[in-house]
Amino acid sequence: MHNSTIALRPLEPTDLDVLYKWENDAALWAVSDTVAPYSRRVLWEYLENNTNDIYATRALRLMIVNTDTGEPLGTVDFLNFDPFNNRAELGLLIAAEHRGKGLGRMAIDLMCDYARNHIGLKQLYIYVDTENKVCLKLFGDYGFEQAGLLKSWVKRGTTYHDTVILQYFL
Repeated sequence: MHNSTIALRPLEPTDLDVLYKWENDAALWAVSDTVAPYSRRVLWEYLENNTNDIYATRALRLMIVNTDTGEPLGTVDFLNFDPFNNRAELGLLIAAEHRGKGLGRMAIDLMCDYARNHIGLKQLYIYVDTENKVCLKLFGDYGFEQAGLLKSWVKRGTTYHDTVILQYFL
């Protein structure tokens, strides 16, 4: 899966260092379920045992790389894959130094094409903190629609934040 700028590829053992950096960036924990750092060993075991069999693990994580150089730019995921209802949660991370270049939209394009034409999904959904205006704009501009509001859904420190569920029909 690729276009002239980015490619999506399976995770490789050589991705250990960049995954370690991204997974242990506490600033990103607010948009994930992470509450503690990962060890290199845990990440290595994940890479070593990852089959990318979405039907077995109900998840698929791909590395977003620069088509020309192979440089890692971020990750994109299908989570909570439900083959009976033909839906999956979408996850997206663009490394801080590569944001604002349209890479997120390109990755969503490639994942939507894959979801529609190779897995046969009917819909994707994503949870977004109501304060994450950049993410809300990206997915809103793409055509994701608000399907619900979860009040006080995510706790950061001692404060609770509302979260919207955005839904996209393929």
